[in-house]
Amino acid sequence: MEDITFHLNVVSGVGSMYSGRVRAMSVTGSEGELGIRHGHTPLITTIKAGMVTLVDAEGKEDQIYLAGGILEVQPEDVTVLADTALRADDIDAAKAEEAMRAAREAISHANAGDKDYTQAFIKLSEAMAQLKVVELARSRRR
Repeated sequence: MEDITFHLNVVSGVGSMYSGRVRAMSVTGSEGELGIRHGHTPLITTIKAGMVTLVDAEGKEDQIYLAGGILEVQPEDVTVLADTALRADDIDAAKAEEAMRAAREAISHANAGDKDYTQAFIKLSEAMAQLKVVELARSRRR
């Protein structure tokens, strides 16, 4: 069963980030973590900022940062239409760390439930997800 693959497309506004056969993938949907393999029940859901982890046909794992979007799953094909999609090499870790610091500062000065608090929390989540993709890529290279 592990060798059965499906076609995955990850597309953002700037173009295709990934298109190929994969054994499995995981992504954070609006209702939580989703693990997808060949033959998965069809669904459409929004996805949260975070990363998509994929295992390609050769068994190599890869991560792509997503800033949200839509996921469509069909038994043989999965499509991710991302608001923003970045590979680890395209993420500026220093900028992500600065964004995380600024978001934490904004959270400390806002009241829970305020629009500013919510926006800062979203920015914090995005920065943390970007740094996680960078960290995973670095650990793979070692």
